[in-house]
Amino acid sequence: MVRRRRMVRAYDPSLKVSDQTLAAVIRSALRAPTAGFTQGVSLLVLETVDDRSRFWRLTSKPSERSAWLRGMSTAPVLLLVWTSRDAYLDRYAEPDKGWTDRDENRWSAPYWFVDGGMAAMSALLAAVDGGLAACFFGVPPDRVDAVREAFGVPAEQLSVGVVSLGYPDPAAVRSGSAARGRRRDPAVLVHRGRWHPVGPAGTAHEPS
Repeated sequence: MVRRRRMVRAYDPSLKVSDQTLAAVIRSALRAPTAGFTQGVSLLVLETVDDRSRFWRLTSKPSERSAWLRGMSTAPVLLLVWTSRDAYLDRYAEPDKGWTDRDENRWSAPYWFVDGGMAAMSALLAAVDGGLAACFFGVPPDRVDAVREAFGVPAEQLSVGVVSLGYPDPAAVRSGSAARGRRRDPAVLVHRGRWHPVGPAGTAHEPS
């Protein structure tokens, strides 16, 4: 499943996502691990033509129409992933966690976003398992408030990103990102025991 996962940026608008398949993707996203079992990640599902069109109007401008946007706007389902920082700070101020305040400096990383990413990845893998294509992308920061207002999202909800879902357009071409080449050699990315420097050819080597 992991090896078959790809970011697909154009969809066949004639093929709809069944309720059963969508439910499986949502279920998988909500089953992703969360720190302290906070379960602070939420999903906003946009399925109707009106809702999806409103989302694209709010997050792009007519002058920004591009091949990417034309392809992505054909997705029949958009899953907007949201997370609550307050939910995590409240959870870790509870007695069983041993912290007595909500100080964000206690966190080695903002796990509200980490968990949001896990939920998105679970959705991407479930999409592959269900025979769907999918892509993860972000909402421009200066347009998040407009999305919140249009869809009634509470102000404390933070945007993690969006998972588009559908069936791939067989005529679509690969994106520029996909054309960059092969994946990097794991020897460059995986360090065992200690961090080894990367040589001039892009390969990891041990110090002499």
